[in-house]
Order: sequence, then structure tokens, then C-alpha cells
Amino acid sequence: MKKINKILAVNFGGIGDEILFLPALISLKKEFPDADITLALEPRSKSVKDLTDIINDIIPVDIKNKNKYIELIKFIIKARKEKFDLAITAGGNKFMSIILRLTGAKKRYGYDCGTLSKILLTKAVPLNKKQYAAKMYHDLITPVTSYTTELPQINVPKQEKISNSVLIHPGVSKMSVQKGMIKTVPAEVWAQTIDLLVVSGKKVLLAGGPDDKECIETILKTVKTNNFENLYGKTKNLKELAELIGKAEIFLCSDSAPLHVAVAMGTKTFAIFGPTDDQKLIPENVTAIKAKDICALKPCLWEKRQTTCPTLDCLKINAEDIVKTIINK
Repeated sequence: MKKINKILAVNFGGIGDEILFLPALISLKKEFPDADITLALEPRSKSVKDLTDIINDIIPVDIKNKNKYIELIKFIIKARKEKFDLAITAGGNKFMSIILRLTGAKKRYGYDCGTLSKILLTKAVPLNKKQYAAKMYHDLITPVTSYTTELPQINVPKQEKISNSVLIHPGVSKMSVQKGMIKTVPAEVWAQTIDLLVVSGKKVLLAGGPDDKECIETILKTVKTNNFENLYGKTKNLKELAELIGKAEIFLCSDSAPLHVAVAMGTKTFAIFGPTDDQKLIPENVTAIKAKDICALKPCLWEKRQTTCPTLDCLKINAEDIVKTIINK
């Protein structure tokens, strides 16, 4: 392959998706150490650049905007001006093959979505969704490198641990809630979990971002103990949250972006899972806490439906079981 100086990576999704995409970018950088990497992503996810130095530039593309086609045209024009040597797309549909071809990149790699992707891409890679998402994304670059990066890595130094600590980050993105994608237990269960962890002798820390305001307020009204540290609002950005997660001995969270930050920090992590597939979203060293329901459709979110069902049996997880899992693991 001719010298690669400029690489374009396209991944439209939330911040969690971008963190899961990092292993592929890291391996690309190992293969082409002198190349600059530009990441095209949704504006809501641009803070991923604060976590790594392998991304030289970002191109925000607001595909959630009502004028998304204008946004895509602007992106294509900008990409053509940059004259990229190599481009990859994490999109799993043939439309993304068209977009990548229109960018003018000399070498183009994406998932095999049928005949069109095979025509428009230099190599159409088989899409295997039945695996950890970071590995699924990493498959995209197998035609150009033999390097393998198993887990997300971020440029946040190792932190000194707070002895016997459990950091709780209960929230999920407001966008998912607004769309009817309920992925975590009620705030009242989080409050009971704090009470039980304190009784068990753990030093409990509570954190959250702007999207978690309502959840945190309910927790603070419901929790019985005062013997925990409320750090809500103390972390101003994703990097500061990563540092805090790095200080905790144990991290307890929902299926959300902080989960993937914790994986990158190497913190022992427990995550609440309900309608989504833990096998695809966490590596083996993370413990999924799940309900003992017998729903035949679980996991259903994204696979069988775009919103969660009204009963939410898969999220009927009590605080006792959460704490028991953490203490006994």
C-alpha cells in the first residue's frame, strides 16, 4: 500500500460508540504512525477528542438535524478538499458506502451491506454483530493492518485509588430517555443501593452529568443515609469524569458512556443491563447485573424494537441483589 498520510474515520453515534471505536483508530495509528486521523462524528460526541491524542481533527456532522442532508453534503465537500488517502466507516448500511465513495478517499473500507458496498468500497468487511462492539469496529481495519487493540484506551494517567470506594454513576443519556429507551433502574433503587453499600462499610461516591439532574435529585430526596460523598456536578468534562472513575476501586453504572470510560481506565466495573445486550457492549472483565426475568425477547432494544416495552421486567432489579453482586464478586 502506498504511503498513507491522511485517514478519515466516520462513526455517527453517541459518545459511547466513539469510545468503542477507539481501538480501531489506535491500531490504524500503529500501522500508519505518521498519518493524521480525522474523525467525522455527531456534535454530541466531540468530547471524545479530549480523551485521546490519536485524533488530530474532528468534523462534526449533525445528522440528527432536520437539515441532515445539507449537513452530509457539507461533510462530503469538506472531505473531498482534504484529499484523504484512506477512509473507514462504521455505518452498517449501504448508504454509508455511497457517502464514503463521494468523499474521494483513495482507499475505502466499510461493512459488507450487499452488492453496492462491494462495488463502492475497496474492501467490504463482513459485519459480525454477535461480538463485543469494539471488536466489531476493529474488524473494519483488518484488510490494512495486523495490529490488534482489544479494549478502548484513553490518555488519562493512572489514578491513586480511594480505599474501599464505590463510585456510582446512575444516569443514561437524556436523548435515550426522550426516545423511550429506558436502560436503567429507577432512582429510588439507586438510593436504596447507596444505603445498603454504606451499611456494608463501603465508601460511596455519587457522580453524574447534566443529563442526570432529575435522577440525582430524586436519589438525594430518597436516600436515608448522609454518609456518602455527593460529587454530582463536580466533574466538568469527560476527562475529569475519567479521572474520578480511575480513583474508585469499584464503579457501578448503567449501560451508558461512563461504562466504556471505566473499561478504558481499568476500574473494576459493574453495570446494570436490561433490554440491551451485555455480550455486545462489555468485555469479559466487566460484570453485568441483570434481572432474573424470563422475557423471551430479551435483549430486545435495537435488535427487535426501538423503544423499551411498558412492563420493563428486565429492569426489575432490587438493591439487595445489586449490592450482593458487588460484595461477593
